[in-house]
Amino acid sequence: MLFNDKTPIIAIATAPGRGGIGVIRLSFEADLADPILAALFPQRSIESRRVQLLPFLDENNALLDHAVVLYFSAPASYTGESVLEIQAHGGPVLLKLILRAALTKLAFCGLRIAEPGEFTKRAFLNGRMDLTQAEAVSGLIDAASEAAAHAAARSLSGDFSREVHAAGDLLDEARALSEASLDFPEEDLEDLKEKQIFTRAREAQIKLEGLLANARRGVVLADGITVALVGAPNVGKSSLLNALAGDEVAIVTEIAGTTRDRIEHWTAFDGIPLRIVDTAGMRETNDIVEQKGIERTLKAISEADIVLHLVDASGRIPDDEALLTRVREYARPGTPLLIVANKIDSISSERRNEYCDDASIVPISAKTHEGLEALKARVLEYVDMAGGTEGVFLARERHLECLRMASAHLSTALEM
Repeated sequence: MLFNDKTPIIAIATAPGRGGIGVIRLSFEADLADPILAALFPQRSIESRRVQLLPFLDENNALLDHAVVLYFSAPASYTGESVLEIQAHGGPVLLKLILRAALTKLAFCGLRIAEPGEFTKRAFLNGRMDLTQAEAVSGLIDAASEAAAHAAARSLSGDFSREVHAAGDLLDEARALSEASLDFPEEDLEDLKEKQIFTRAREAQIKLEGLLANARRGVVLADGITVALVGAPNVGKSSLLNALAGDEVAIVTEIAGTTRDRIEHWTAFDGIPLRIVDTAGMRETNDIVEQKGIERTLKAISEADIVLHLVDASGRIPDDEALLTRVREYARPGTPLLIVANKIDSISSERRNEYCDDASIVPISAKTHEGLEALKARVLEYVDMAGGTEGVFLARERHLECLRMASAHLSTALEM
């Protein structure tokens, strides 16, 4: 059970740093509204949901700033308690002075600085939002792409919760019908049992399966996809990273083994956030630094959602099959391994056609960017995001586990 602390709280609600506006937010019980407002703004009449420009004085009654003040009386507020927002100029020192003055003036009611996420926690505890919506708040703040932001907004508006409740309503109906057949055994309810109970259960299972598929895509939007680039030295991993990133993220030279450490860069494919990890070239070496780089390469492979194994299409750089076996050993079970034939700009048209006809290989040129769109499409197919993100809601691994368990229990019930 979550402990609901009713102590008044205060915090700077805007991000650290300088800005035109900085917001300080307070949340407190309704019966403390009058004394708190009177202490902060003496001899001023503060009306709910009315914007007012008021002077804010420190504990010694010296003017700190003229602030825009917004008051929301309980329960019609973000937290479900009374909420006060003070919008001042966004200097870090000024905001700290206002925060300190408020803590001093309101010491009589036990005002304290809020813990991280506590305003949203109170909104959840006071029934202003459910747990899924509360989790979507951080998802919206941390969204790494436009698609992730839209998905978080859908979860925050309750789309995910409504779908879950719809499946739950079907199960409630099936349960009620089952109880009716047990409570009234003398009645002829066999037809009711066969046609209605199982119909509701099957409908719920279909809905859960759809929810699970959507939630998997939502987890991809929330966490992003980790793509590891592996292959022999000088095969073009860093060049591919730069091409996908659209920037000179990694150093590219003709010297084999330029990349000694893993290089990470976030980008997006059609709105899907991706963390691309460029790794040290895989080869047998006595160089201690390069060996350390290869160790980190293997660690990156073990963490990756997709591994792109680059090979030289021209054949000038041989690929070590033994090292490829190590890649497969370190990759997590079920991790897709996609072979990418780079440098197709340097081979004959006949050889290019052979690569294009092989469905297991994606031919590209990191130098000319040929084939990059096809590579992006294949990556999105592996994570079931090729169809876009329309209607996807933000989800977490916890949601996936709950949906999996519910679907498994329902399948067992239907089999029985």
